[in-house]
Amino acid sequence: MSTQGEMRTVTTAVVRDMKKKGEKITMLTAYDFSMAAVMDEIGIDMILVGDSLGMVVLGHNSTLPVTMEDMIHHTKAVTRATKRIMVIADMPFMSYQASLDDAVMNAGRLLKEAGAQGIKLEGGEEIAEKVRRISAAGIPVMGHLGLTPQSVHQFGGYKVQGKQSDAAQKMINDAKILEKSGAFSVVLECIPAELGREISESLAIPTIGIGAGPDCDGQVLVVHDMLGMYEKFTPKFVKKYANLNSEMKNAFKGYIDEVKSGVFPGPEHSFK
Repeated sequence: MSTQGEMRTVTTAVVRDMKKKGEKITMLTAYDFSMAAVMDEIGIDMILVGDSLGMVVLGHNSTLPVTMEDMIHHTKAVTRATKRIMVIADMPFMSYQASLDDAVMNAGRLLKEAGAQGIKLEGGEEIAEKVRRISAAGIPVMGHLGLTPQSVHQFGGYKVQGKQSDAAQKMINDAKILEKSGAFSVVLECIPAELGREISESLAIPTIGIGAGPDCDGQVLVVHDMLGMYEKFTPKFVKKYANLNSEMKNAFKGYIDEVKSGVFPGPEHSFK
């Protein structure tokens, strides 16, 4: 963990070294300048500009409608705020699935146009060649296994993955294939804790867990979930570190009351 006294710049080499030392990696999502600036100042190691913005920022029911333009727009805002955090941008649905050329070109756009230091994409063996090609182009790749939200319709909903032995073994194999293909880390989402530990121990690259137990090399949460801002649905694996939804409602109500009653603006908020 980066501390107030030691604000190192985080890179792929740094996170690999953190795994070797047994030092846990902290990662949160961010989608705008203000939130990213606070995270950069306080010592979060990595930011994921997730396609989760489709739900928590843009109001969609899933991540599927998110476009490359959406991702570039929000990643630009985040990278303007960050000096030391490593910023990873999600590859949105259909930005890499259709062809190798699409995958490399769109990954490059997230670095060249948006300023990200790496990209994340979902899948295992089926995307191995794309991971190889993107990595060969000099673009750091973070993998994503388990509950991969872009495949939500294929899964039949947001369910725990890897509970059966054959599915668990495939996930272990997929993780090793991603590592061999050049991924510098892999997100493990919504899988049994024991499987999270087994995959983490089998890889030289770091694992970042989200609902994957305590033995992953790091953890990531959607910031709107952990701050209690998004009330539509809260996954079991989320710990709320604040309840900003309630705080915001109280602030907005206080503002309404004071404007209606004429208390605000007072003399101290007015010009002579």
